[in-house]
Amino acid sequence: QVRLVESGGGLVQPGGSLRLSCVASGLPRKFDEYVMSWYRQAPGKERELVAYNIGVSGKTRYADSVKDRFHISRDNPNNTSLQMNALKPEDTAVYYCNQPSSNSWGQGTSVTVSS
Repeated sequence: QVRLVESGGGLVQPGGSLRLSCVASGLPRKFDEYVMSWYRQAPGKERELVAYNIGVSGKTRYADSVKDRFHISRDNPNNTSLQMNALKPEDTAVYYCNQPSSNSWGQGTSVTVSS
């Protein structure tokens, strides 16, 4: 059974940075063979895709709202990080790690951007 555990959320002032981590376990193949994604859900809004990373190719894709501010990376073993810079109040949300092919989700980590 695939398990995803996120960490790194917290309260940060506008313009600050946070680094989220997602540790995966139970994946039947090599970690690099899997796409890993980060989603977020703000209060009262639908969950949205923030970024994904295709492990083998190294390709990444970002939502327009976070492009040039967020960076997704693989920090082996089995860790997917989301470096978030120049944070804005509208980045406030619960952030979830996702492995698409197994439809696995973490429990979420809360990020609040406020002065």
